[in-house]
Amino acid sequence: MSKALKDCCSFQEGYVNPSQSNSEYFDGDIKWLRTVDLNDRYVYDTSRKLTEKGYKSAGKSAFMFPKDSIAISKSGTIGTLGILKDVMCGNRAVINIDVNKEKVPLMYIFYLLKYKKAEIIKKSVGSIQKNLYVSALETIELCHNDKFKQEKIATCLSNIDNKIELNNKIIQELEALVKTIYDYWFLQFDFPNKEGKPYKSSGGKMTWNEDLKKHIPEGWKFETLDSNIDTIIDHRGKTPKKMGGDWVEDGIIALSAKVVKNGRLINLDQANKVSREMYEKWMPVKLQDGDILMTSEAPLGEFYYVLVKIEYCLSQRLYAIRANKSKVLSCYLYYELSKGNGYSQIIGSQSGSTVFGIRQDELRKIKILVPNMNIQKKFENIVNPMLANIKKLDIQTQELIQLRDWLLPMLMNGQVTFKTVNDIKEKYFNTERVAETSSEYKE
Repeated sequence: MSKALKDCCSFQEGYVNPSQSNSEYFDGDIKWLRTVDLNDRYVYDTSRKLTEKGYKSAGKSAFMFPKDSIAISKSGTIGTLGILKDVMCGNRAVINIDVNKEKVPLMYIFYLLKYKKAEIIKKSVGSIQKNLYVSALETIELCHNDKFKQEKIATCLSNIDNKIELNNKIIQELEALVKTIYDYWFLQFDFPNKEGKPYKSSGGKMTWNEDLKKHIPEGWKFETLDSNIDTIIDHRGKTPKKMGGDWVEDGIIALSAKVVKNGRLINLDQANKVSREMYEKWMPVKLQDGDILMTSEAPLGEFYYVLVKIEYCLSQRLYAIRANKSKVLSCYLYYELSKGNGYSQIIGSQSGSTVFGIRQDELRKIKILVPNMNIQKKFENIVNPMLANIKKLDIQTQELIQLRDWLLPMLMNGQVTFKTVNDIKEKYFNTERVAETSSEYKE
């Protein structure tokens, strides 16, 4: 029976580090794996590729990592993983782990390494820069010797990760579709006319706009943000202590600039929280569906469209912009600010000696293109259901991540046992639950 990684895996360090100054070594067809390509999931491609000459520059040390093996970072951010879905060569900062799948499931080893990451980091050595060596990895002990149980654990966690990956793919496709519609309608001006034909391409009337230095559809306006919004909620600089309280362990999430990234809310499990009493005191004006969150600095110009879940506290370096819906609809304004005419002005208006940002009075001066309301309504009717679906999938994905991260140690240390391997939770997979805590069920 396999008791440690050395009993069921073989290891190979990457050695292919071509000279960066030699252009003949790069832009070929050989995938060159570096730590930046590892994502704790599947790795299909690499950000850089080598020529045959670049690969052979490593001499006898050149080695191709096999498909369906595991790569782990040995320096820098130690312990980051990747499951290779193609053959690749690796640089000196990665180690390849080729799993003997006759002895143990590949995905079990992957989740074991995630579970043992703290132990792996502790095994790394070095006075200035820590490094992980094969000799340390070889001694990592398996948590289970029974292959059937290993397979059940791998299946359970893989089901969750596969659902997360599927959700993310759907979100990406929906986001790309909405962006395409916005570009086609409001940047190219080929929204459907009364006959359903592309407006500009079909000879729709255009008028010259001096501010934009281009023709825009007749009847459209180019106006300040201030004249098209109801309010900007701004609680920058507020802290619980300034309001006679403190952060709490379990409460309402306080959003700050660091959790808004690429149209999503990230790392909410690490965000500060406030009590219900503090929330009511802090947020006399609550967030609403359609509010647009915008980071004011560090970094400037990240956006999030509030839908579905709206009970958040607004804290540092974050504005909430609320559209005047008699003039401009929220979903259109979100894309106009985050992707369209408003964005370049926002970035161009940043100021500051050390941290660059935008003041509220400057933000209000930003100009936006305001289409006819009937065109905005058509856009909203098409886009809002897609945005709502994105938010629901995003919330579900965050819940799945929390479920996976809770289950991983529980499964590995035996605190959770199995009732069936078909699924995890009816809420996500529409089948019976796969696991019960040991206090509730025993095999």
